[in-house]
Amino acid sequence: MKPLFLLIEILIILGVTIKTIEAEKHSKKQKGRNVTAQVSVNKVKQYLSNVLEQRKPINVISKKENLLENKKNHHKLRRKGIRNKDLWKRNEDHLENQAKNNFTDEGDQLFKMGIKILQQSKSQKQKAEAYIFFAKAADLGNLKAMEKMADALLFGNFGMQNITAAIQLYESLAKEGSYKAQNALGFLSSYGIGMEYNQAKALIYYTFGSAGGSMMSQMILGYRYLSGINVLQNCEVALSHYKKVADYIADKLEKSEGIPVEKVRLTERPENLSSNSEILDWDIYQYYKFLAERGDVQIQVSLGQLHLIGRKGLDQDYYKALYYFLKAAKAGSANAMAFIGKMYLEGNAAAPQNNATAFKYFSMAASKGNAIGLHGLGLLYFYGKGVPVNYAEALKYFQKAAEKGWPNAQFQLGFMYYSGSGVWKDYKLAFKYFYLASQSGQPLAIYYLAEMYATGTGVLRSCRTAVEKRLKFLKKRRCIQWHFSCGIELPFKDIHLARRLYDMAAQTSPDAHIPVFLALMKLETVHLLQDILFFNFTMRWKWTVLDNTIGPCWDLFVIGLIVAVLIFLLRNRYG
Repeated sequence: MKPLFLLIEILIILGVTIKTIEAEKHSKKQKGRNVTAQVSVNKVKQYLSNVLEQRKPINVISKKENLLENKKNHHKLRRKGIRNKDLWKRNEDHLENQAKNNFTDEGDQLFKMGIKILQQSKSQKQKAEAYIFFAKAADLGNLKAMEKMADALLFGNFGMQNITAAIQLYESLAKEGSYKAQNALGFLSSYGIGMEYNQAKALIYYTFGSAGGSMMSQMILGYRYLSGINVLQNCEVALSHYKKVADYIADKLEKSEGIPVEKVRLTERPENLSSNSEILDWDIYQYYKFLAERGDVQIQVSLGQLHLIGRKGLDQDYYKALYYFLKAAKAGSANAMAFIGKMYLEGNAAAPQNNATAFKYFSMAASKGNAIGLHGLGLLYFYGKGVPVNYAEALKYFQKAAEKGWPNAQFQLGFMYYSGSGVWKDYKLAFKYFYLASQSGQPLAIYYLAEMYATGTGVLRSCRTAVEKRLKFLKKRRCIQWHFSCGIELPFKDIHLARRLYDMAAQTSPDAHIPVFLALMKLETVHLLQDILFFNFTMRWKWTVLDNTIGPCWDLFVIGLIVAVLIFLLRNRYG
C-alpha cells in the first residue's frame, strides 16, 4: 500500500503545483490589467474626490451657482441697456433657466455615454473608462451618476472601496430624494455595515425608499410585515407592498401584448439544450451547429430559440434565429413557422414588424395543429392586428390551443372571462383557466389569481394566499434575488464576493471574528474540495487549463512523470 500512497501524494503535489502556476499567471495578468487601467482609475478618483468635496455642508456655493454667475456676467452689458424692470427680470429668469438646462443636459449626456460604454465593456479598462464618465457627470451634479459612484465606493470597484465616503454620498443623495440611496442606507443600517446597527432607522429609510418608488424597498417592507421583523406582523400591509411591485411588473408584461410566447421549453436534446446548465459548452455548440447544417430540424428550432432570446451563453442574434427557423420551416417544422410568426408580430432588425407576414406563418403552423400558431392567430383577432377585432374567432383559437395544454392560451381564456371581453363575465371559468395556466408557471395567470384572492373575486378572500401568489409571481419574473431574513442568500456562487462580505462583517463587529473565521474555514474547505481534490478529474474537466498552464505537451510530461515514479518503485522493490 505504501507505493500507492506515495503515488497519490505525488499526484496531489502535482495538483498543488499546477494551481500555484495558475495563480501566478492570474496574478501577472491581473497586474497587467491594473497597470493599463491605473490611469483611468486615477482619473475616476480625482473626479470622485471633487464630488465628495462638493457634497460637504461647508461648500454652500455649488458649481451650478458658479455657472449661473458666469452666464450673468456674460450678459451684463446686455442687461445695462434694458431699462424696463419687468423685461430685465424676465430676461434674467430666462438666462437662469437656460443655464440650468445646459448644465443638466451635459451631465445627462455624460451619464448616458458611461452607461453605453459599460454595457459594451469587455475588460476592466473599459469599465474604468465608463466610470470616468460617471464621475464627470457626478461632478456636474447628475444624481444617477452620483448613485453609480456611491455604489462603486461601497462595493470597491477598481480598488476604490471607501464605505464611509459611500455613506456620506448616499446620505447626501437621500436628502435630494434618491430612493436608491434610501434603500442602500436602509440595507447598511439593518446589517450595521459602516454605520450603527439600527433596525428602526433602517425601517425609516426603507419607508422613504418605497415612497420614492424603490421596488426593492417595497419588497423588503412586504417581507418584514409578513414575517413580523422589527414590526408588528400584518398580512394586509405586506399584501399592499407586494401588490405595488406586482402591479408594476404586470403592467410591463401586459404592454407587450403582442408576444405570443415567453419561452418554449427546449424539448429537443434534453441532455444538453434543456438542461439547467446556464452555459452551453463551446464544443457542444459547434457540434449542434454541424447537426443543424446537416438538416437536423429539431436542432435548428432549438438553436433558433437560443439565439432569439439569448440563452445558455449565446448572444441574442435575430438574424441567426431567423436563419435557423427558416431552414426548419422549409423542412416542415410547425414550431419554426410559429416562431417566425412571433418574430414578425413583435418586429426586430431581422424581421421588421409585419402583421400580414405574422398571420401567414401563424396560419401555416395552425393548419398543422400547432398550439403556438393557434394562440398566435387568437392574439391577432383579439387585438385586431392586421385583421378586424373578432372576439369569437379569438375565443375559438384560444380554446383550441388551450386544449393542447398551451398555458398562454389558457391564461388568455381566463382573462376574457375575467374582464368580459367578448364573453359574459364568469369568475369561476376565469379562475379555472388562470389556475390551469399557473400550473405551468404562466406569470400573468399567477398575478390574476393573486388579485382574485386579494379582493375575494370569485373565491373566498385570503390575504395569506394572495401574498403567496404574489411572491410566486415575483419569483417567476426573477424580481427576488435575495431572501431577507438573518442573512443574504446570493443567487450565484461567488467565492470572492463571499470572502469580501465576511471580511466586512468582521471589521464591523469585534464579536464577529470567531464566527467569520469558522465560516471562512468552511468556505475555503468546500472550495478546495471542489476545485483541487484529485485535480477534479471528471467528465467536465477543462483540459485546456492544462494546455495554458504547462504547455501543449503537458500529457507527455505527466506520462513521463508517472513512468519515472513506477521505475523508482520497481527498483526499490527488487533492488
